[in-house]
Amino acid sequence: MNNMVAAVRKVLSHYATFTGRASRPEFWWWILAVFLATLVTQTIDAILIGPMLGFDIGDENAGQPLSMLVSLAIFLPALAVGARRLHDMGKSGWWLLIGFVPIVGVLVLLWFYTRPSEGPNAWGAPDPLVA
Repeated sequence: MNNMVAAVRKVLSHYATFTGRASRPEFWWWILAVFLATLVTQTIDAILIGPMLGFDIGDENAGQPLSMLVSLAIFLPALAVGARRLHDMGKSGWWLLIGFVPIVGVLVLLWFYTRPSEGPNAWGAPDPLVA
């Protein structure tokens, strides 16, 4: 749990920083934290906020205002940590655009994200996640 907290703090402290590097643990702890936050906010939207807006519990037409706010808040940090993760492997952050290619692009990015860190490169020395 300490690693996840450290990763989230580090990503949020580099909110929109697209330079530097992000280690594999930092990236994957961030992804897990985002997944859990999304799960929690969608549950709160479905159980509490939807009924307060006059919809039935879990009604798909209720909208998800809390989830949308959280998604907006983490959009830039998610892009930045993705670019920094690519930098860690010696790739340009522009490789994120390959995600727009249906199916294949997402698979290529996933493969890149699972590769081990490269030694010192154009984006600096490896930056391990410090708990």
